[in-house]
Amino acid sequence: MDEPGQITEFGKILLIGVTGVLLVLFTLLLGKIVSPKNPSPEKLTTYECGEEAMGNSWVPFNSRFYVIALIFLLFDVELIFIFPWATVFGQPELIAADPRWGWFTLAEMAVFVGILVVGLVYVWKKGDLEWVKPQTKIPRVNVNIPKSAYDRLNAERYRVRNFQPDAVPQAAAERPDSGSQTAKPAFKPRFRKPGGAS
Repeated sequence: MDEPGQITEFGKILLIGVTGVLLVLFTLLLGKIVSPKNPSPEKLTTYECGEEAMGNSWVPFNSRFYVIALIFLLFDVELIFIFPWATVFGQPELIAADPRWGWFTLAEMAVFVGILVVGLVYVWKKGDLEWVKPQTKIPRVNVNIPKSAYDRLNAERYRVRNFQPDAVPQAAAERPDSGSQTAKPAFKPRFRKPGGAS
């Protein structure tokens, strides 16, 4: 029978965890006490690998990094499961106890790795592992407009005329109620001089 004064296995883990937290807190406190405090604008700037930080830190982040990180994490966790499996079930004494045990564990790991390989093949075929996808897919929308209407619009040639503010448009001149008014632009642009009043 075990002596009651001994630490259990969970107690040892707790002791290691408490010691780790205390060491981290001690080093942070020691750095706070010993380090000199001479703040300056240069020291308070953002440090970016020895280079001057340029622009805003809120930049658009490519979502492909997220997908590749998830795939890496998936296979990293797979290795964490395979290593102890290989060390425990690769013991000759365990296999000698029952020969079927080795085949059972091999089949079990084959199913586990097979599921992950199926996921990898799916992601690979979908093209998520390629940084720049070579094939662009044109979106298809089901509408009731016939394709011939789009083809007729695309085949027609349009003439672009220069805008003349003093000229009367031909359509306005043919209307009886238009009178002799000149065409006015829809808006009058106002430009401001830099640094001056408007």
